[in-house]
Amino acid sequence: MLKEKKTEIINEIACLLSNYNNIYVADMTGLSVAQSNDLRRICFRRGVKLKVVKNTLLKKAMEQLDTDYSEMYSALHGNSAILLSETGNVPARIIKDFRSKSPIPVKLKAAFIEQAVYLGDDQLETLYHLKSREELIGDIVSLLQSPARNVISALQSGGGKLAGIVKTLSEK
Repeated sequence: MLKEKKTEIINEIACLLSNYNNIYVADMTGLSVAQSNDLRRICFRRGVKLKVVKNTLLKKAMEQLDTDYSEMYSALHGNSAILLSETGNVPARIIKDFRSKSPIPVKLKAAFIEQAVYLGDDQLETLYHLKSREELIGDIVSLLQSPARNVISALQSGGGKLAGIVKTLSEK
């Protein structure tokens, strides 16, 4: 491969990495073309960008950026594909769901989620249950609304009881 072509690919990968906060590095060794295409379709439908890359070019692209990816360098061996997503847990869910359907599993090598690094396939379960930013905001909002709902409910039910008591007393 010509040096100019490598530089172009490195810059393309660096551009992709800079646009996403959630980066997964996976091993797709052993997947047939049909299985790889199925995985690509699933990723596309779920808003995840999947790209097969050379480890040396990926490492050089990571070194170009301001973000420190050095903890992930140890995972860059063998075949690698990067999964890029806006939401931290979506690629983990795709990998886990794909494993249940495919006899050849996609293995997680490393993940970079909002400045945190996860190394190894054993971290997939943790990443699978990781809540997205939107889910966390929803949980916080529901927690904040809960006391207000209880007060409103108590006031509404109390008002009905008070009106019933007044009406009963007036009838007597």
